[in-house]
Amino acid sequence: MTDIQRISPVQFKVTPLQRENRDNWDVVTVYADEGDGPYIVDLSHRPRYDCQSADLASVKPFGITLPETPGESVLEKGVLANRMNRTQVSLLNLGGDESVVMPEEPIYTDVTESTLCVAILGEAVFSICEKLTALDFTDPGRQTPFLYQGPFSHVPCQITTLSRDNGNAGILLTCSRGYGRDMIHSILDAGKEFGLRPAGEVRFTNCLATL
Repeated sequence: MTDIQRISPVQFKVTPLQRENRDNWDVVTVYADEGDGPYIVDLSHRPRYDCQSADLASVKPFGITLPETPGESVLEKGVLANRMNRTQVSLLNLGGDESVVMPEEPIYTDVTESTLCVAILGEAVFSICEKLTALDFTDPGRQTPFLYQGPFSHVPCQITTLSRDNGNAGILLTCSRGYGRDMIHSILDAGKEFGLRPAGEVRFTNCLATL
């Protein structure tokens, strides 16, 4: 039987320098001429799960204590947990640990292939975001990481501020897969004046290691 080829909803019109096949995803680890940042990185291949339960207080996926308040996030063991509302949490395996697989309980749903996921990294990230949304990703009253659910380029999204540090600033954005082409076009257009360029997975891995 032929393996199913998984196709990312994110397509960059630049030349891959290094790539690998991972769980039937074509993953670009380095692009040619990535520049000095800011960067946009496709992470759509990283596993993402939706968890819904009326008793989330008793749920500890991958041994992680989930955040209690909507809008709060926890990053542990390479897994980002975003509290959506009273009964829902989104889980993103950012570390790429293959031992982190979706639990078998029916409260979990794999949403990896139905959504896109990108990181925007670099000092200009928040200036780029200001052109696309009114959400304040630099709110000093909130501890990173933290979640917003709202419009980004007029599209309903989950956006997590990973870091506000100038040298390592970054956000993570997920939305429905169907918006992929238009979302990437909008982000790249908004970031053009700041030199925003596509970068491979290695850029994000290096950023994650500092969080």
